[in-house]
Amino acid sequence: MKNTKYIIWLLVIGLSIMGCSDLEEEPVGLLSPDGFFNTTEDIQIAVNGAYTHAINEEIWGRKLSVSLMLRSDMVNLQSNQTHRVEMDMHTISGNNEMVYDPWRRIYLGIAAANTAIAGAADVDAAADLKNPVVAQAYFIRAWYYFHLVRLFGDVPYIDEPITGANAEVYRNISCTPEAEVYANIISDLEFAEQWLYPASEASGIPTTYSASSYLALVYLTRATSNFGSASDFSTAYSYAKKVINSGAYTLDSNFQNLFNAAESGASPEMIFTLDYNNVEADDNAYDQVAPMTGIRSDDDDQGWSVAVPVMAVYNSFDPADYRTRVSFQTEATIGGTTVDYTNFSISGHGDAGNMPYIAKYTRYPGDYARGNKRATSINYPMMRYAEVLLIAAECAVETGDNAGALNYINQVRERARKGGASTNGGYVPETVPASAVPADLSGTVTLDDVIEERRIELAFEAKRWYDIKRRNLGDQVFSASGYEGAKPDWNASVDYDTPIPQDEIERNPNLDKLTN
Repeated sequence: MKNTKYIIWLLVIGLSIMGCSDLEEEPVGLLSPDGFFNTTEDIQIAVNGAYTHAINEEIWGRKLSVSLMLRSDMVNLQSNQTHRVEMDMHTISGNNEMVYDPWRRIYLGIAAANTAIAGAADVDAAADLKNPVVAQAYFIRAWYYFHLVRLFGDVPYIDEPITGANAEVYRNISCTPEAEVYANIISDLEFAEQWLYPASEASGIPTTYSASSYLALVYLTRATSNFGSASDFSTAYSYAKKVINSGAYTLDSNFQNLFNAAESGASPEMIFTLDYNNVEADDNAYDQVAPMTGIRSDDDDQGWSVAVPVMAVYNSFDPADYRTRVSFQTEATIGGTTVDYTNFSISGHGDAGNMPYIAKYTRYPGDYARGNKRATSINYPMMRYAEVLLIAAECAVETGDNAGALNYINQVRERARKGGASTNGGYVPETVPASAVPADLSGTVTLDDVIEERRIELAFEAKRWYDIKRRNLGDQVFSASGYEGAKPDWNASVDYDTPIPQDEIERNPNLDKLTN
């Protein structure tokens, strides 16, 4: 029986050749073997499978995380590969692998979560033992759908395993309206908040406050949609304050610790992370963000120089702000010669660029199994306490609580002044003293103040594109006055939503939102 369960676990986490588009032949949800679920440990196996898809190369290991960076106004592309150019220039087609690979992998994660939820019904255990495990599946399913709905808008909503009995129903499924998807996400997170524990042994295991934090962000995002309302800001504010007032999390005293694989796992700031622990799996469940953002031919990184900061973005950061040092690499040793960023192209490689590079993922990757700093031990912050404070600050602005807005945004700015030990290039640690930058805000906090603080604090954490979309900033940030200059193909009427993969539409025309 043990060997059988191991095989089923591999099925749950590793179906890399099946997608939502394969419903005609072998539905992605067909992962509910009779007799598998007997104990809460069996449910946890399926839940672990649902988590594993998120760290795959097709989601946070490279394709989704990097595409979100490229679609923002903060990261430029040092590559001429068509699928990446489309992301950078907002000319995205449904045939782009950075669209269909994350789509497929996300639905595989959802299928694994659905399997865990459905299989839990077969487990005879008390609710206080079973539901905290099942709640993890509800949480990760909500996490996946939250990405889908922000990327694509209306999407097919599947909340059960697809078996022979119901496969025909899903073969011709239509997209579920965005508002309904949000309602389902909220329902899942409410169940998760009710049953998850208030603390966990690792930041990659969600807690009740992880669910509360995401409820705050979901309501904040919904508030600015065409189906949201002003009351959503108040609801988001209440969830954010629930996390803040719990005392369960605090800001890490050193901003660099959040991006140090040896420190981030124990950081008091991490609310939910995707954990890479030297994973080297056959289905690419390992991390490639560090090489994608690393300096080409750097003696330490040997990066690929694909996703790099826009020079104007670097110039927009105050050099005395400690977050600047942590976020950017401005020195490197290339071919035995230490140079500053004005000479990063010394290697002669066509992709090497003379600009500061992203340092958050290359500086302290921990143990890694492969060259180019792949398969790191990084805990990627999906939600951290600083973001909850900034969610609260934004909601406070929207609800007229200026005192609250000042309190929450200034906590983030005060931590940035603490300084700490960092490096510039990954070699000699340097203690950066505390400074008066950024100074506390005073007077009236504006929405622009909060969005700007998010841009600085959460730089290169794949948050910026979602902020641009939810606040309808595209016409502003992709204009001639934006950091990247004018994006000539930007069209706000169509470019906020990602096109559904074309092969999905060809198999099921009901998914074509342009004709339905």
